[in-house]
Amino acid sequence: MKYEGQMNIFESTQTTRILLCLLLAGRMVAAQHAAKVSYPIVDTGQVGCYGSSSEISFPKPGQPFYGQDAQYQGLAMKYRDNKDGTITDLNTGLMWQKTPDFKMRKWADSSSYAKKLKLAGRDDWRLPTIKEIFSIVDFRGNQHTRTPYIDTKAFDFKWPVVSQGVRSMDAQYWSSSRYVGVTMRGDKSAFGFNFADGRIKCYPVESIHMQAKKFARCVRGPAYGKNDFVDNGDGTIADRATGLVWMKADSGKTMNWSDALKYAESLKLAGRDDWRLPNVKELQSIVDYRRAPDALSRSVRSAAIDPIFSLTITESWFWTSTTHLENKAGYYVCFGQATSARKIRGRKMNAHGAGAVRSDPKTGDPGRWPNGLGPQGDEIRIFNYVRCVRGGDVKIANPSSNRLGGGKAVPASNPRVQRFIKRLDKNGDGKISKAEFDGPARHFRTLDRNGDGFLSTDEAPKGPPPRR
Repeated sequence: MKYEGQMNIFESTQTTRILLCLLLAGRMVAAQHAAKVSYPIVDTGQVGCYGSSSEISFPKPGQPFYGQDAQYQGLAMKYRDNKDGTITDLNTGLMWQKTPDFKMRKWADSSSYAKKLKLAGRDDWRLPTIKEIFSIVDFRGNQHTRTPYIDTKAFDFKWPVVSQGVRSMDAQYWSSSRYVGVTMRGDKSAFGFNFADGRIKCYPVESIHMQAKKFARCVRGPAYGKNDFVDNGDGTIADRATGLVWMKADSGKTMNWSDALKYAESLKLAGRDDWRLPNVKELQSIVDYRRAPDALSRSVRSAAIDPIFSLTITESWFWTSTTHLENKAGYYVCFGQATSARKIRGRKMNAHGAGAVRSDPKTGDPGRWPNGLGPQGDEIRIFNYVRCVRGGDVKIANPSSNRLGGGKAVPASNPRVQRFIKRLDKNGDGKISKAEFDGPARHFRTLDRNGDGFLSTDEAPKGPPPRR
């Protein structure tokens, strides 16, 4: 007999099971929410490995040049064409103007243009910050092969017309990020990115000499690029916005690129040994563009990085694991001033501003370039500092996906495999994604033996397709 208000054993067990399921579901949702970051770092897109002067096969652990950009795969670039003149970045949530008007304007005029823009029924467009622009940069670019530093399957791009009085490499786009110091001979400047040569530098917006004119690609959507640093008290700094964990101190000494890779791969810190040399997007994510060693306001006069980090010297540059493909140099990020070898009143000229992204030869003697390199005579250091990183949405690249020869996949010996890859590889990265595969989903799952969501040459079908 069962009295009112009582439960039998079976009902009690069932209720307990339901409560446990609800509790587990709640924890899963909470974990997923905690794992979601507000500042996702999108991968650079690089798929090849490089030595000091040329492309090489993928190095193995312990070999020289192991641990570079292509060997750590991050969030793949993902875009949606909204068919209304806009492109949505599915990683960052930002919505971009698909086709700029390709008119060159002064910085203030570009800002006004963005504010007045009405596109796709929206009127909340803005000039992007330099971190927002950097999120869509594709580091497979190469001006020597006329390959811009942006995905031209998603975004429209035009090379500057030389007959109109500009160079073909003048594909610079304004950001809204003003430099807090001054560049060149005292110019008040703003940062921009050159989609022709793959670098960040400053351009004059208030100058007795000139005001630069550049292009603009507008953006709208959520705020992007704000860090949330926490000192873990063990020599590391966590950025809760990106999910990355950084060395609090730097390497304490400078080194060339290959030694920087080796230093990062051998580092043991805070009980972890999975440290790596950051790629160029990861390292640029911790630049604080509100600071500079030559800032006009004394209160923000420091290296362009949050004071929670420590530096050996203020005027420091740091290596990244990313290669500048057109010259096989290594990218570095300036936390100090991006100086020229030229001097004004005995001091090196700040050519591009603290927070600039440039590239250096990976090895050699800096004394070979006493006058610097390039139109502004960029100082050549070769020996730069290192700040290692770990964590984030990063996977170690499948060794079978080795690249050699212009970033193309090493062809498999089986002609059927070659035809399979060539027919379905729409974006030319040498592997087949789920979206590119044209067969049944169950066949894709069967072929994808390592479960990474792609079919590489060693996973491609070797024989005739299965019967339907």
